[in-house]
Amino acid sequence: MQVKDCLVSAPGKAILHGEHAVVHRKVALAVSLNLRTYLRLKATSNDKVCINLPNIDTFICWDLSELKQLAHDVCGKREEQQLLDAELVRRLREFMGATNGNLDSCNTATLAFLYIYLSLFRSRELPSMSVSVWSELPTGAGLGSSAAYSVCLASALLCASGRIPTPLRELDHTARWCQENLELINSWAFQGEIIIHGNPSGVDNAVGTWGGMLRFSAGKIIPLSRVPLLRILLTNTKIPRSTKVLVAGVKDKINKFPSIMTPVLDSVDAISCTCEKVLSEMTSEPITGEHYNILEELIDINQHHLNVMGVGHPALDTLCRVTLAKGLHSKLTGAGGGGCGITLLRPETDSSVVQAAVQDLRDCGFDCWETSIGGPGVQQHSPFSVKEEVLEVLNRY
Repeated sequence: MQVKDCLVSAPGKAILHGEHAVVHRKVALAVSLNLRTYLRLKATSNDKVCINLPNIDTFICWDLSELKQLAHDVCGKREEQQLLDAELVRRLREFMGATNGNLDSCNTATLAFLYIYLSLFRSRELPSMSVSVWSELPTGAGLGSSAAYSVCLASALLCASGRIPTPLRELDHTARWCQENLELINSWAFQGEIIIHGNPSGVDNAVGTWGGMLRFSAGKIIPLSRVPLLRILLTNTKIPRSTKVLVAGVKDKINKFPSIMTPVLDSVDAISCTCEKVLSEMTSEPITGEHYNILEELIDINQHHLNVMGVGHPALDTLCRVTLAKGLHSKLTGAGGGGCGITLLRPETDSSVVQAAVQDLRDCGFDCWETSIGGPGVQQHSPFSVKEEVLEVLNRY
């Protein structure tokens, strides 16, 4: 079968408030980053299926005949399902020669692609194609790069298989899918995340799918209808950390000092709810300086709470100190213990102040970008809507 070319993108994510509290059934607010992963799917006639992974300048290719045999042996024997097919995952690991131990990020990303490709086309005639991926998101930084990749895979392959329509119309530059199709994209992206991470919360792929801001509480993910677009600095301290170790450390502290830590978690929960209320007001009435004053105070209070919870780091303290010297307010985002932080920028913040802050942070050895939060989720693009340098990379193969 012949598939149609498809160009899509999905955003990364940051946690605005509620890190770690969400594990204890409190509210977390996750927001989309205006740093995106792009994927281009192109039909080919060479009887091969090829993919290049984000920011890796090599293609991985398979003969279509091998994949057809695998699809016949596994996919043709089962009904379509929304739960992960463990038998298909096992057979794919054998096919890739990766049956022992944990897979590296390259192999898990490859496995996610093959799983979604074979699951959607199943035992029908498999199409040859090439898939190129490029990302503005750093990997392993807690910014949802793998989820953005999974959302792009799901949306492009669902379109290619005819499961969802192409939303882009003639003369459109970008287009989004309807709610029903977004839910299908999200469900397949979540399966990709399970393959990559094992036990994901579902927050990252939901942000990549819907964009904007999502409220996560007690296992329920609720996209918020309207949120303002906020300018931020995003800083990667490049300090490696283990989310598993940090989560366990917070849990131990709560068990050791329940009467002390429970009020801290309650306060973090209240911060998330207050922030949600302020952001809602900013979409329904004129935005004032007082709105930003409150957002800045919430950032400062939450960062202190996160230090009390034991997930701070001297590098994050440096980030907060350097930006505060420029009148800017910062906090960690994600698991903490290093990783990334966000800095709120007011609309009136002069570009010279922003550039000076960026330079000071880079002088500390950090990576830093000016970007925004609250933008759209997964989109289909015409080539005219994508930056030339991104297209150049995607068209290289």
